Amino acid sequence: MAEHERRGAEVEASYLRTSEVAELLHVSPKTVSRWAKEGKLPFLKTLGGHRRYPEADIRQLASELRETPGTL
Repeated sequence: MAEHERRGAEVEASYLRTSEVAELLHVSPKTVSRWAKEGKLPFLKTLGGHRRYPEADIRQLASELRETPGTL
């Protein structure tokens, strides 16, 4: 296995559920869903139709919101 393939296998993206995102951003799950529909949050859809949010992006957003509240 090539070095870049090994690194990719080791660093697997982690995804959060709507309720976990809501908790991190201190909003309701309905607000998270609305923001996703409006294109304000990145997400993937599972085969079952559920949204999953990239953890790194959501944690970055949460950090930015703590620095400048009221910007989303």
